[in-house]
Amino acid sequence: MSTTTRERSAPQGAGATADEPGGMPFGWLVRFIARLGAAFERFLAQSGAMATLAWRSLRYLFTGRLSLADIARQMYWMGVGSIPIVLVTGMLGGIVTSQQGGYQFTGGVPLYILGSVVTSSVILELGPIMTAIVLIGRVGARITAELGTMQVSEQIDALYSLGRDPVRTLVAPRIVAGIVVVPTLVAMCNLAGVFSGMVAAQMTAGLGMPAFRYGAGLYWHNWDLFYSLSKGVVFGFVIPLVASHMGLSTRGGAEGVGKATTTAVVLMTLSVLILDALFPPLLLN
Repeated sequence: MSTTTRERSAPQGAGATADEPGGMPFGWLVRFIARLGAAFERFLAQSGAMATLAWRSLRYLFTGRLSLADIARQMYWMGVGSIPIVLVTGMLGGIVTSQQGGYQFTGGVPLYILGSVVTSSVILELGPIMTAIVLIGRVGARITAELGTMQVSEQIDALYSLGRDPVRTLVAPRIVAGIVVVPTLVAMCNLAGVFSGMVAAQMTAGLGMPAFRYGAGLYWHNWDLFYSLSKGVVFGFVIPLVASHMGLSTRGGAEGVGKATTTAVVLMTLSVLILDALFPPLLLN
């Protein structure tokens, strides 16, 4: 029998792949599980590296081995440069909340309740989350781009060769500055949002400032302010941590810096939103 005859007489599907009818059944499921496992492995590796970076940074903080000049420089860059955009964002958030609340309260609900709605919405949620989103774009992306450029241009390796730890000189000062600066910016955003909401309530809903203040104090709890500033502390820690980790993990030249910055922005946004969702069951219930 010739080779051609043997090939023709071969069973159908003998050379089929896993995707074809004669191949291994559920091959797509096996590949899906393999990809899922690989993604979970990468997640654990990144989480472990980030936890190690956080521990090394906090160790330098608690042992007092950080340069105050580096911390002050990062605080000025993160804080002072972010004040205008944070204030504008807070004012717009307060105005929108007041206008929408005034539209909803055109019924049997006393109008002074609008003061409580605006104050609680801004302080508990809008102030911290809007400040964090602004800082992700202005501060976090820049940290990743700076450290990523240093990584691909071998400046990080040069620091190691000189006996200097990049975590001590580049990462820890940024994390400490974020922990101090972000709660301050959150407080500014809260004040701008509440004040602008009070002005908007008077202009659009006819609610006077005394009535707005009465409604704001009617359901006010001092814990709300602590809750808001606690979010600022946590966000101020997470944003520079994720940004620094992604910057130090950058590979592949200029293209790698761009990809790392984009990935860092996505991860910082998801981290902030997930942590924000965890705050109410932990601190409000």
